[in-house]
Amino acid sequence: MDNYAALEWQWQMGATEFIGAEPYDWMQDILPVIVPPPVMQNVTQPLAALVPSENDINLSAVDNLSALRDALQNFDGLAIKRTATHMVFGEGAQKPRVVVVGEAPGADEDRQGRPFVGVSGQLLDKMLGAINLSRETNAYITNVINWRPPGNRSPTPQEIAISLPFLQKHIEILQPEFLLVVGGVSAKALFNIEQGITRIRGKWMDYELTGGKKIPALITFHPAYLLRAPAQKALVWQDLQSLHARLGAPPNSENATEKN
Repeated sequence: MDNYAALEWQWQMGATEFIGAEPYDWMQDILPVIVPPPVMQNVTQPLAALVPSENDINLSAVDNLSALRDALQNFDGLAIKRTATHMVFGEGAQKPRVVVVGEAPGADEDRQGRPFVGVSGQLLDKMLGAINLSRETNAYITNVINWRPPGNRSPTPQEIAISLPFLQKHIEILQPEFLLVVGGVSAKALFNIEQGITRIRGKWMDYELTGGKKIPALITFHPAYLLRAPAQKALVWQDLQSLHARLGAPPNSENATEKN
């Protein structure tokens, strides 16, 4: 492994800072270094209590995707922006019937600046294609978090809370007929619920916009989870059939998730 490859591997694992160019013998210090105990933050409080105030993030003047992209690009309130390569905004039809909400970008998405372009993204495209949806024609794909967390770790409750106003504005601008919420992180973020994904998968919920309009939202497993647990594809196929029934046409069974 050459030096560049070694550095790239460390970056992929989440290393973002290096102490120095030369090794240092910490045992040579005469006096011990006393490190104060870390201040533990309460991560069990509901996301609603963590959402920034309107004075912190004011998107009232944002009324289109271009303006929202600029607002996100200029936003410096998330530390993970400094460790990411690209912001991952969203991609798809400008007037989508369905908006897919994922969790956060991975390594492939971070490199390309596009949502769901890795292996799980390829599976998501097949899932959508099974019910005659695609990001090219009638679907739109985005995430709760717009920058890749270091090492592909899960987003913290604080990071989710800070990102929520941007996601809410994203959905408000797109005005889809339905939401397809993939993964436990995105489900908990949008609906402020504590149940695990296995308990809420397959459920329909109403997502309420600022003006009171409600958008039916279906919760299902994340494609990345299906790659690790392919036996669960049958359940997701049931969910896709439920969504497609509401869309008003029979699903394309030849491309069904359970067969891929």
